[in-house]
Amino acid sequence: MRIEVFSHSDHETKALGKRIGRLLEAGDVVCLYGELGSGKTTLTKGLAKGLGVQSEDVVRSPSFVLIHRYQGRVPVDHVDLFRLDVPGSLDDVGVRDLLGGDGVVIVEWAERLGDLLPRERLDITLHYSDEVDTRQITLHPQGARHTRLLEPWQAQVSDTHVGPPHGDKHILGAIR
Repeated sequence: MRIEVFSHSDHETKALGKRIGRLLEAGDVVCLYGELGSGKTTLTKGLAKGLGVQSEDVVRSPSFVLIHRYQGRVPVDHVDLFRLDVPGSLDDVGVRDLLGGDGVVIVEWAERLGDLLPRERLDITLHYSDEVDTRQITLHPQGARHTRLLEPWQAQVSDTHVGPPHGDKHILGAIR
């Protein structure tokens, strides 16, 4: 299953993240993929809000410290692997210990997890669309838990326009 949505603004990207965040539970892992500036941290702000982090303003890219922990209804670990050169250094910063732990782990540049990439996870890829200020966001659940998590959305998407947005009609508004 894959769900594709289009976001026309940071506000919409955060709103999508908030909707997803409300569904997440302790032990869940969200893997974010996309080029620099594609909206991974913006989506993370929404995920954190949906997970009960009081202020999205505290959520920032942890590029220089690699991991930030926020308190919501469960702990939220925000990991940014952009500056990580050697996959072996993941153990040095404690990433292995976070995966499947007591909170939700959100990993930017998740492709750098290599063999640590968990089988059960939610992959989210962000791409710039051809339309100005529009991002194509693809949700791809891995494993039974995350597939069940998004099944209600799949039904909504099947009856809604999927493709580049036209006028006011776009898929993001259909997902609740």
